[in-house]
Amino acid sequence: MNRKARAIWRGTGRDGTGDLSTDSGVLSATPYSYKTRFETEPGTNPEELIAAAHAGCFTMALAFQLQTAGFTPEELATEAVVSLESEGGGFRISRSALTLRARVPGIDQAKFDELARNAELNCPVSKVLKAEITLEATLEA
Repeated sequence: MNRKARAIWRGTGRDGTGDLSTDSGVLSATPYSYKTRFETEPGTNPEELIAAAHAGCFTMALAFQLQTAGFTPEELATEAVVSLESEGGGFRISRSALTLRARVPGIDQAKFDELARNAELNCPVSKVLKAEITLEATLEA
């Protein structure tokens, strides 16, 4: 299974603008810029999208863990906060902090903690945050 997203950027890093699109259409020429990333202008940014992906992936992984263990959650609500920090002349994503509130009838704390930790370690987005990155770059005339 492959999923695609595209980014287009016009101009310099600080004064330019771009847009993001996905094959599903959920993002369709969604604006992003220096101001949406480092200030408060409306639009999105890569860190926000990573946070949404991590929260969604982890929460679904936990739902599968619970199902396999014989539990049905009433609600799993996860917030992910992705931190961007200065590093040398650039930036790096230093962490993704997940905060989960859950209502799961019949489960004890120890089992819940075990399943939540397993979901955090094994959801694909947690793994990609530690993954190898490949790049194929072509300069067009």
